[in-house]
Amino acid sequence: MTERRKDSKGRVLKEGESERKQGGYQFRWRASNGKRKCIYAPTLEKLRQKEAEIQRDKSDGIRTVSKNVTINDIYELWVLLKKGLKDNTFQNYQYMYNQFVRPDFGTTRLMKLQKSDIRRFYNRLVDERQLMISTVDSIHTVLHQVLDLAVEDCYLRSNPSDNTLKELRQVRNLDTEKKKALTLEEQNLFTDFLEKSHMYNHWNPIFTLMLGTGLRVGEATGLRWEDIDFDEGTISVNHTLVYYKRADESGCYFAINTPKTKASQRIVPMIGSVKEALLQEKEYQQIAGITSKATVDGYDDFIFVNRFGNVQHQGTLNKALRRIMRDCNQEVLDKAKGKKEVVLLPKFSCHILRHTFATRLIEAGVNIKLIQEILGHADSRTTLDIYTYITKDFRRREIEAFDDFLRGQKSRIKSS
Repeated sequence: MTERRKDSKGRVLKEGESERKQGGYQFRWRASNGKRKCIYAPTLEKLRQKEAEIQRDKSDGIRTVSKNVTINDIYELWVLLKKGLKDNTFQNYQYMYNQFVRPDFGTTRLMKLQKSDIRRFYNRLVDERQLMISTVDSIHTVLHQVLDLAVEDCYLRSNPSDNTLKELRQVRNLDTEKKKALTLEEQNLFTDFLEKSHMYNHWNPIFTLMLGTGLRVGEATGLRWEDIDFDEGTISVNHTLVYYKRADESGCYFAINTPKTKASQRIVPMIGSVKEALLQEKEYQQIAGITSKATVDGYDDFIFVNRFGNVQHQGTLNKALRRIMRDCNQEVLDKAKGKKEVVLLPKFSCHILRHTFATRLIEAGVNIKLIQEILGHADSRTTLDIYTYITKDFRRREIEAFDDFLRGQKSRIKSS
């Protein structure tokens, strides 16, 4: 019987194990591709821990031979395989990855990737790059999918990014705030200011339309005159205007997309204020000599264009809103003359106008199913989430009003 090899301490060595002359131990084995592999450790105990990990990887089908594969390598595969996303969503995913992951963190080798690495990466995005939690959320969405693919293809045993974004929110108290609609008082202040302001009155039509229809920004900016039926009092929402960054970094361009979901393709009722706003826009353009000159993917005759006849950009609208908030609030404070209680406009974006429209419908008691159809929500849960959030405050106000009514009735009975 052949005598088993032993180390300098008299311990029996397993097949492939050996003690190194310069100190420490090594284990050599042949990988599935036939190539010889070797690992090192300062002690026999640590070497055998590494051996156990290798055996576990083998039994689980993990690709131990692909030790140089990086997150970026799997991302490239993900880009080739990913299907079923709207083009603008996919473009946004790629932008987020290329901007924030690829240059540095994306070069990390998968075999060395730990959950703690993901945590540190997200913390750097918040601390050093000063990113909002909503942006980190978008980055996490694509990174998690890429690492899921690495698990499916046996590069990783499990996805190290699981629950890391949730932990970041909990540890740093960075939960995304619920989108808060304008109160009725704030909405009235906003619309009254737009109507009376000579400087900002030309923005009144598009913001009034968004407040009175709940259209998404791209749906509103993409509207054409042929989508409006003044006789029937309806607006046909059948496409959306999107803005892309070119893959070759040469600039940006507008494009037309089909609606976000099937439910997004819809007919929206046109209330009186919206009809008046559209007629105001038509009259304003005639007086100013403005005509739609843009053609985007065969679509033309857009309703909302700038003074050069080009389609409006979401960023331009949000910048206009910031100036409107500033000047409106300054006007309110100038007139307040030391009053303690004044209504001011909060900071809000175009999307809040859609949320405000939904809020007013709910407060008016409109059927939830109808609200879902008007807003173009594919999933009723999206509508119900808004309803649940809004009605907490709304119910409280209604109950307080009911309590005041009862007190009034009681006072009347006593006085009689």
